[in-house]
Amino acid sequence: MSSLDEIVVVGAGAAGATTAETLRRQGYEGRLTLVGAEPHPPYDRPPLSKQILSGRWEPDRIRLRGPEVYDRLGIDVRLGTAASRLDPADRAVELADGGRLHADAVVIATGVRPRTLPGTEGVAGVHVLRTLDDALALREALGEGRRLVVAGAGLLGTEAAVAARGLGADVTLVGSEPVPLLDLLGPPAAGLVAAVHRELGLRFRRGRVSGVVSAGGAATGVLLADGTHLPADVVLVAMGSLTNTEWLAGSGVRVGDGVVCDELGAARPGVWAAGDLANKPDPRTGRRRRWEHRTQATEQAVAVARNLLAGPGARPVAPLPYFWTDQHDLRIQVFGEIAGTDRWHIVEGSPAERRFTAVHCVEDRVRGAVAVNLPRSAQQLRPLVENEARWTGLPTEAPAG
Repeated sequence: MSSLDEIVVVGAGAAGATTAETLRRQGYEGRLTLVGAEPHPPYDRPPLSKQILSGRWEPDRIRLRGPEVYDRLGIDVRLGTAASRLDPADRAVELADGGRLHADAVVIATGVRPRTLPGTEGVAGVHVLRTLDDALALREALGEGRRLVVAGAGLLGTEAAVAARGLGADVTLVGSEPVPLLDLLGPPAAGLVAAVHRELGLRFRRGRVSGVVSAGGAATGVLLADGTHLPADVVLVAMGSLTNTEWLAGSGVRVGDGVVCDELGAARPGVWAAGDLANKPDPRTGRRRRWEHRTQATEQAVAVARNLLAGPGARPVAPLPYFWTDQHDLRIQVFGEIAGTDRWHIVEGSPAERRFTAVHCVEDRVRGAVAVNLPRSAQQLRPLVENEARWTGLPTEAPAG
């Protein structure tokens, strides 16, 4: 522990804040600094596209911890200033405000930012949704009768579309799959989500948004790749993300679809990565990958903090993939992965009841599990996914697709 007198965690989202807290709870007593680019204290992002956007919650409710917790733990929280450079020679993190923090170890948790559509900079009515300020600005722009086009029908886009519809907006969702979320949720759950969207009056258009039409500096619609024009007062771009790694140029940290690290979470001696930008080997597939899900961010952060302090006792970071989504009155939980499976089996309930569980398999091995409005039953399926168990019970069976 004596060789680690100063640790800097860069990024004050869920991964960064959890890393800092875990270091303290694991007994680290040296100087500990948490750096965040946003001015807000660390907060939870999943509610942004649901409770915050819908207006059901106000910002104070999504704080991860009160300021007194960081004070009690002795964590120096630096907010409103981004890291601008990592100096490997002097082991220092340089900040955009001119500050410089010495670090015996650095944890990189700077996360991701939304992709944008070229040519939309400065166009009023075009939004992304990543930060608290983004969510509040989008909420302010929506309301009864406002025409919203959501470019991207993934988890973020569909959740935001549902919230916007609840605010009275006229919503069109544009996505590339024949059914939104098909690869993430599988046919039974994705089909149920599509039915709920129709009941809410959401329109779905299969395609790809290629640009925004504007007049007088404000959005008036979007163009699809096939030439279709969709009128819009507000446009939400939810077309994926880019990793925040530019500040690492010249640091010796290998970057490639995020920060390339080993199975322990180490990017190079004294430098670690956690959260959305950590690109590490997946022990289940042997491939490198990143996870942009809330639970993975926290579990990675805990493991990286422990490994940073553990020395030879460090263990691989291998959390089971897990995420959830709220789609109107559906709470959907997913363990493992659905994409790439070739058959599914209903275990309990049914889509018609709006409550069911299903396992998704490759041949007879369970690779993923989905629960809709059955949270307790979801936990019972988790071990099947963790162990890639052979599925022998066949209440209902259908090929995937």
